[in-house]
Amino acid sequence: MDIAIVGAGAAAVGLLDALAATAVEPGGITVFEPSAHLWRGRPYGPDLDSVLVNAPPALMSIRHQDRGHYAAWLGERGAAHVDEQLGQPLVPRALYGDYLEHTAETALATLRERGWHVRVLAARVTAMARSGDRLVLRAEDGKRYEADRAALCVGGGTPQDHYGLREASGFVADPYPLARTLERVPAESTVAVIGSGLTAVDVVVSLAARGHAGPITLVSRSGLLPHVWQRPLDHRPRQVTAERVAALHREHGAVTLDGLIRLLRAELALAGEDFGDFAADLLAAGVEEPAGRLRRQLAAVDDLAIGRRVLQETAHTVGPYAWRLLAEPDRVRLRRHFRLATSLASPMVPVNAAVLMRLLDSGQLSVAAGIRGIEAAQGCFLPRCDDGTWRADVVINAVNPPPQAVPDAAGPLVASLVAGGLAVLHPAGGLVPADPRLDVVGDFAGGGPFITSGIAGIAAQAAQAARATHPG
Repeated sequence: MDIAIVGAGAAAVGLLDALAATAVEPGGITVFEPSAHLWRGRPYGPDLDSVLVNAPPALMSIRHQDRGHYAAWLGERGAAHVDEQLGQPLVPRALYGDYLEHTAETALATLRERGWHVRVLAARVTAMARSGDRLVLRAEDGKRYEADRAALCVGGGTPQDHYGLREASGFVADPYPLARTLERVPAESTVAVIGSGLTAVDVVVSLAARGHAGPITLVSRSGLLPHVWQRPLDHRPRQVTAERVAALHREHGAVTLDGLIRLLRAELALAGEDFGDFAADLLAAGVEEPAGRLRRQLAAVDDLAIGRRVLQETAHTVGPYAWRLLAEPDRVRLRRHFRLATSLASPMVPVNAAVLMRLLDSGQLSVAAGIRGIEAAQGCFLPRCDDGTWRADVVINAVNPPPQAVPDAAGPLVASLVAGGLAVLHPAGGLVPADPRLDVVGDFAGGGPFITSGIAGIAAQAAQAARATHPG
């Protein structure tokens, strides 16, 4: 069997690792990736040391159902990068990229030892079509390649320019890599950062690490900062599990949001916690003053309550499965809380939260909600928020790409897949295979929840694709 893998980021690493563990009968694998930074994707390429992995090691294993795989690779190297409040190593993302590279190269070596013919081509695939019982891939240089199966591991989308500032001097359309973009930001300049999520946190922390002295303002519609990770506990959910969700589906023929809430309520009750208090705290995020909420969450890093921990874990594990069983009205209910859900499911690490807290306390950092627009005028920018208009010298776009957005570089390939009937675009975003020989692995997989896939979710998708690709 000949397998084509389009893209060489984290999703491709998970797929190769799973194939090396499960595939028996040798075949051929061709990986297509034009980037020089193999196996890292956009998030884990070379960058500043202040750009950290944003989750504990147990949630960063690219090997499905082996939570210790990344921690074992990290070994003693982690000691130099421990977040003292979290009690866990949080390394620069470029070092995590080394882990992905090592895992990929190990998988390739294992496959070659077992008789597989493996090659990695510096080529961009721009089209794919059926040819009898084979798939034909066409690269940007016109060359054609055949395969029996193909997996799209093309990553996510790119930040959107909501205010039409792309041509304005002083506007940073895509902040990564921060090592390149922030060196052009004058140290005394007034900076507006569009967004208040994890990318915005990276920008602020990295500006501080570079000694930026000017004022920084996060501008967004909600003004909601990410939640803060709590110290991991040795707790495994007993109610909010895939097995319980499957039981609901068998018993009632459907899964409802109210049914999922009952599972969470039961989970908290087992731990002696009150669901009402937990829900009220979550919903207060939209009205609570950002600095006060951040201070309170930093103080609760060691709190033993399990509520947030359960939601943060299950959002990426049970969540994608439950989402597919929900009726559309319940999905609409959840989408109304999009910003809160992403803030909870993708929290910031305490070491970064402490930097933000220090900058907020000093007055150098502020958070402005209710962004209405940003105008480029006479060498500066005029952000307009609910509380007025002010002046900025530099604007950095830290808006996260929409989940399941079409990556720009993959646009021609996606168009050919849809035109040829190999796949369809999902109404809510992403791509859904229409041919059993095609898999989509990663955040671009259509039909999943609106929360951007974490490494654990990508690893699960990769393992599933490996079983379908080569069940031997």
